[in-house]
Parts: sequence; C-alpha cells; structure tokens
Amino acid sequence: MTATTDGSTGATLPTRAAAASDTAHTTPEAAGVQKAAAHAVRRATDFLLSKQDAEGWWKGDLETNVTMDAEDLLLRQFLGIADEATTEAAALFIRGEQREDGTWATFYKGPGELSTTIEAYVALRLAGDSPDDPHMAKASAWIREQGGIAASRVFTRIWLALFGWWKWEDLPELPPELIYFPTWVPLNIYDFGCWARQTIVPLTIVSAKRPVRPAPFPLDELHTDPSVPNPPQPMAPVASWDGAFQRIDKVLHAYRKVAPRRLRRAAMNTAARWIVERQENDGCWGGIQPPAVYSIIALHLLGYDLNHPVMRAGLESLDRFAVRREDGARMIEACQSPVWDTCLATIALADAGVPADHPQLVKASDWMLGEQIVRPGDWSVRRPGLPPGGWAFEFHNDNYPDIDDTAEVVLALRRVRHHDPERVEKAIGRGVRWNLGMQSKNGAWGAFDVDNTSPFPNRLPFCDFGEVIDPPSADVTAHVVEMLAVEGLSHDPRTRRGIQWLLAEQEPDGSWFGRWGVNYIYGTGSVVPALTAAGLPGSHPAIRRAVAWLESVQNDDGGWGEDLRSYKYVKEWSGKGASTASQTGWALMALLAAGEKESKAVERGVEWLAATQREDGSWDEPYFTGTGFPWDFSINYHLYRQVFPLTALGRYVHGEPFADRSAAEKEAAGQPLAEAQGS
Repeated sequence: MTATTDGSTGATLPTRAAAASDTAHTTPEAAGVQKAAAHAVRRATDFLLSKQDAEGWWKGDLETNVTMDAEDLLLRQFLGIADEATTEAAALFIRGEQREDGTWATFYKGPGELSTTIEAYVALRLAGDSPDDPHMAKASAWIREQGGIAASRVFTRIWLALFGWWKWEDLPELPPELIYFPTWVPLNIYDFGCWARQTIVPLTIVSAKRPVRPAPFPLDELHTDPSVPNPPQPMAPVASWDGAFQRIDKVLHAYRKVAPRRLRRAAMNTAARWIVERQENDGCWGGIQPPAVYSIIALHLLGYDLNHPVMRAGLESLDRFAVRREDGARMIEACQSPVWDTCLATIALADAGVPADHPQLVKASDWMLGEQIVRPGDWSVRRPGLPPGGWAFEFHNDNYPDIDDTAEVVLALRRVRHHDPERVEKAIGRGVRWNLGMQSKNGAWGAFDVDNTSPFPNRLPFCDFGEVIDPPSADVTAHVVEMLAVEGLSHDPRTRRGIQWLLAEQEPDGSWFGRWGVNYIYGTGSVVPALTAAGLPGSHPAIRRAVAWLESVQNDDGGWGEDLRSYKYVKEWSGKGASTASQTGWALMALLAAGEKESKAVERGVEWLAATQREDGSWDEPYFTGTGFPWDFSINYHLYRQVFPLTALGRYVHGEPFADRSAAEKEAAGQPLAEAQGS
C-alpha cells in the first residue's frame, strides 16, 4: 500500500492513490460510494483552501441572535454616540430575523423567546419603528401574552433600567464589595466561569451606580398592566435554595442603604482596576462582546470619558465584531473564532489527504504557533505554579486560554510537517503540560478553569440566564484524551483517569452529553474517537452502545441532526432533528473510529454528504449546532458546515489519522514532554 510519512510524528498516512486502490477490493456499490466521497473530498478541499486568510488563519462568521445587535444599539444610545447609518444597518438585520408570529428566536426555527423579543423590539423603537407598525404591534401583543417585561430575564431588565423603563430597586443586588472575597469564600468572583466573571465584575459597578438616562419614549405597550409595571414576585419557600438566595438578596438591598461610602468607593475602584488590567491588546475583554459592553459602561460611570485610551480602544474593538452583509445589514458577532476555526480546518485538510508540508498548512501552523499564550492569566489563580502554554479561541484573549482549543491545536500541529520541528515540539510540549495541569479533581477537564463547580453561583437571583460555572464536560475531556493519546500518553495515569470519567459519564442509551456542541451527537462524536485513539477496541461495550445509539437516531435521508431542544426536552429530542452537514460529520467520525466503515449507516451518511454538497464544494447549514450556554445561547459556526463533513469524508476515504503508528512511535511522541517535566 502506497503511503506518505508525516515527518513531525512518524505517522503513516495513506495517499489518495492508495485509498483509491483499496476500492478494488470492495463491492461495486461500496466502490460507488467511495468514488462519490473522493469527489466530494476534492471539491471540499479546494473550497476550504480558498477561504484561508493571507496570514494563515480561517474564520467563519459566528452567528448568535439579535440580542447582540439590540444591546449594541442600546449601548450607543446610553453613551450618546448613536449614528443613523449604524442604527439603520442594525435595524435592517433585526427586522430580517423576525419570525412570522412577530417574535425573535435564539436559534434557527426555534421558538419565540421573550427577552430576545423585548430587546429586539426596543432596538427597533430606537431605530424609529412605530409601535403601531404591523410587525411591532404583533411583537408587543406576544410580549404581553408572555407576561411582559416583568417576566423577562434579569439582564434584559438591567438594560431597560439604564433608561428608566424598569426600577433598579426591583432588580437583584450585586455589591461591588464582592471583589474583595478571597478565593476560599463561596461566591468569590473565581467561583464563576470566566465569561460570567468578566461580566459580573463590571456589573457590580453598574448595580452600585444605578444610572438612568432619559428614555426617548415610554414602553407601556410591553407591560401586561401599565399601571403596575413592576408587579411583586412571589417568594420561594424559605427552606429551598431559591428561597434562601431570595432572602439573601433582600439583605443585600438593605446593606446598600448602610454600606460605608469609603468602602463602596474603594470596591468600585478595585473592580475598575481589575477590569482595566484584563483589557486585551485589541481593546476588548476576553475576546467576547458582552463583557466588553458592560466594562465600557462601568468605566464610563466612574469617569472615564469616551476619549480615554481604554474607552477608545474598547469601542473600536466592538466595531470589529460587526459583519456587513450584502444587503447592507449589520450583524454583531458575540465572539470570533479564528484559532478554533484554524485548527479544525487544518485537521480537516490533513485528514482529507492534503500533504503534510503543503504551504497553506505550514502557514496555518506558523500562525497557530504565534498565537500560543506564554503568560499567566486568570486560570493561574487556581494553578499558580503551572507554566503557561495554552491557546485561546479568539484573536486576542491572553487572559483566558482554553483547554479545548489547546488540545485541538496540538492535534492540528501534529498533522503538519513544519520547517522548524524543534519550535513545534517546544510549543506542543508547553500546550500538553498546561492541559495536564488543568485537570480537575474528578479526572476530567472543563473549558477554562480547574474545579469550577461551585453549586452556589447558579442559585443567585441575578444569574437567571445560561451557565455561570464551568464544570468538566465530556466533549472537552474527550478532546484532551485524544490529544494525549496522539502524544503517546495513553497509559499515563492522568489520561486513564480521564478515560474512566468518560466511561462513567456515558448515558444509559449509549450517547454522551455535548456541552459545547449540539448535543448528544456532538458529545458522542467527540468521545468515541478519543476512546479508540486511547486504545479501547471497537468491541468495547461502551463503543458498541454508542454505535447502536448513533445507528438508531440516523435520519431516513441518511444524515444526522439534533435540535437544540434536546437540551430542554431530552427524551423527545435527543439525537433528533433535521440532517445537517456538521452533525452528520460528527456521527460519521464516531462510527469510523469504531471500525464501522463497511456499515450501511456509514455508507448512507457518506452518500447524504456527497449528495447535499454544493457545486462549489461547500455545504449549506442554517441550523445552529454550537452552544455558548446549552439552550439559552446558541451558535451557528459558519465554518462547521465545511470542516466536519470534510474531516469525516477524508477519514472515510483515507482512513483514521495516526492509525498506523507503532507503539514505539507513540511513545517517542510523548518523550519531549517527559524530558521537559524532568528538567
């Protein structure tokens, strides 16, 4: 069998010619599928290569929902910097996302969502839409039917309070003195996930200041009873967690009236320093839009004028989150994903047979190497002695590298034959060591922090939207285990603990929960390749249960799909939904790793991908298959529809990556890390 050798790892990878010759030993029907797959791989490879930036990275649009666009307009209104062109472009996008029933959803073909609809409605009012316009009247009627503003989430009511549309005293209290809590005290800021932490710290300043800008219009039409806009909310039983925290909130409201002024002022100044110290080089905070928005408001309330370098850089960074569409609409990305997209694209292209020393893969490798973070961040609060070495998700986010990106970048770098292998080995060694150091007590890995599992933050009345902690998840843990296996560390005790945790987390039906992708298909598509890479045979009971589950949820058209409703209604929606290219790719990656290449399920899945590919080599995917917070905040990664189908088809045509490496080669791959740890 003809093969090429990956010089960075010693892995033997089959060439296109070798894969084609293998079809001579298959049935005519299978040979036809193989031919269709090979054709799809060539077209998808050309398409993906054409989308690389000249600097070496890939980045697809990161689509969420219109709250990003609405809050951007509300921020500009609050700061007094709204301009007609920006407002109209944003309004054009928001109007275009409205559903037939007058509502706005948080994901494609999802149900109308109250807070999202309220924020979209208010943004359109700012843009000049009249409450009597048919689309606005339909929206306001639906809002009232759902309980009006009083039934919306806390974050929506905070935005409305900024303009006097809601009373600050009717919002949960968030004291800035929280910044002084040591890490051993419950509800200190490091008990929150990094995304929540970056948002809560500036909001403590906003909550303390309680600013109100003159409202440009009333919002009586959004209350069920305008004469009682803030109806009293019932208290939960005192013996319940919710009841306990509601009563704590009442105590905090009382404390506000007697809080020593010097202490409060000092706490706000300390919080401001914390915020400024974490501003990234591009002006943003954490590489994501929400903390940037609240940080700008908080600093402005403390006297930072709009021409201050911190404020100017922050506002400029927000403009870089804007995506202009062909119709003139302006969509705001909640975040940007160049590191994630680039490592996934590199893996896809390498697994599709692109030579390991292809100039575009080398350029991608160079760019990823330049993005490694070599200074401590907030993660070091829990791991003060751990040397840095991770990668972040975004262009600029040195404070918060994440474990998932680091694992996938290492897997991508291992697939490229770089002209400076020593540089690559050092970078990989740092990344692997950092990931190992970020393992939680239970043997698994979260996304950003270690043991970020406190039960208290999610109980706060303030935290009624999305996840605010970062516990270990099956998908992140699987990616780390797969990376460690490729690095020759399958038998390392830390890897084995991760494997044992994954086996214990398998659902009764054979699937795994997906925290950062939708949902059980993503979890299963992540875990099975990791377990087999780590040495579990395809005959292992856990693998067989996963295969049986994937086969049971395959759609009649041959593809796989899962709706975001599986996060809320597990039994009805687990593994169920319209077929998508990315989710079909995940299912195929799991089945191929389990040794099911010759199965009918794989054949039908490959056929579906080949049949739904566009002429230019791409796939269409309007459905959201990623998450920020399961159910509450959904993401459509526009590059997912390209990289995961190509990865799956490439492995179908060329075989599993690293499958031919000997035990000695795997051990050799782990040697640089062992030497680094010993030195």
